[in-house]
Amino acid sequence: MVVLPRHYSPGIRGAPPPSVLSPATNRRAPAPPQPPLSLPPSSPPCPGAQGAEAGRRAAMDVDCVSLPDAPAGEVDGGAARPWPKAVTNGGVHELLECPVCTNSMFPPIHQCPNGHTLCSTCKARVHNRCPTCRQELGDIRCLALEKVAESLELPCRYYSLGCPEIMPYYSKIKHEAQCGLRPYNCPYAGSECGAAGDIPSLVSHLRDDHKVDMHSGCTFNHRYVKSNPREVENATWMLTVFHCFGHYFCLHFEAFQLGMAPVYMAFLRFMGDENEAKNYSYSLEVGANGRKMVWEGTPRSVRDSHRKVRDSHDGLIIQRNMALFFSGGDRKELKLRITGRIWKEQQTPDGACTPNLCS
Repeated sequence: MVVLPRHYSPGIRGAPPPSVLSPATNRRAPAPPQPPLSLPPSSPPCPGAQGAEAGRRAAMDVDCVSLPDAPAGEVDGGAARPWPKAVTNGGVHELLECPVCTNSMFPPIHQCPNGHTLCSTCKARVHNRCPTCRQELGDIRCLALEKVAESLELPCRYYSLGCPEIMPYYSKIKHEAQCGLRPYNCPYAGSECGAAGDIPSLVSHLRDDHKVDMHSGCTFNHRYVKSNPREVENATWMLTVFHCFGHYFCLHFEAFQLGMAPVYMAFLRFMGDENEAKNYSYSLEVGANGRKMVWEGTPRSVRDSHRKVRDSHDGLIIQRNMALFFSGGDRKELKLRITGRIWKEQQTPDGACTPNLCS
């Protein structure tokens, strides 16, 4: 009878034990040779895996996920540098998208008893009901998701326009509100126009869609005529675009009620950022009968809304009685003539500033 050791268990593919006792000699007999192991065919190595690591994965028949090759210059000493967080956290970013407004969620992030999340702004819009399962939301916060967001780094939403910034998740909104490459809103004040884009596209939009008058040069002559000066309606306005010094400027002229008194206002806006607008100055002049009013100032950027500039009174403001006086005649018709010029401040070698009036 063959006696097996107590610790014996069958080997791979039922191979005999390493050694057994021979019944004839009661001595240990050498184990018969084992056939070589038959391994499954090797699966192709993962991109980027090399040497022993590739062989180990192939022997274990592990499915591989293909990653893009590292950019040129990202491999140093044979080891690829890790991809930045902003490239690898796209799936987590999707979890932070509000299902109602599709904007990124910021604390407090609310969730229903079933785990569905939404932003605090939309919680009131859905009347405290989960938009996914209709459960009552209550005051449950998703603290785990808020904590995950702290570890994220994301690119600016205007990266396609050239912004290279990558920032922490909770700094993203503040940066994007001030990003120098964010689109400009349409400066046309006569309607709620939602167009936005870069300056060349907005100039084409104003010319083709709003039929705005376009002029070249750094001086202008604007006339405003109204048959019944006693009727002043809010948002009675005019817009003209001037091109000079390689940039575009918007001249606004409008009549509106300031309290109980009707007034007329003219101001200039620069089609560009505020830091560029500060390099220019302009003057507006209105007058007749040997008298005149002159306004000098710096054009405001179109980053500031039309209403914001108007309500700040940053421009030439003419009361109706003065406007009628400048109109001349019997004061039954308003005829205002406003002239103006734009110049760029330039420094001389000795540091003094001189106006450049050449376009």
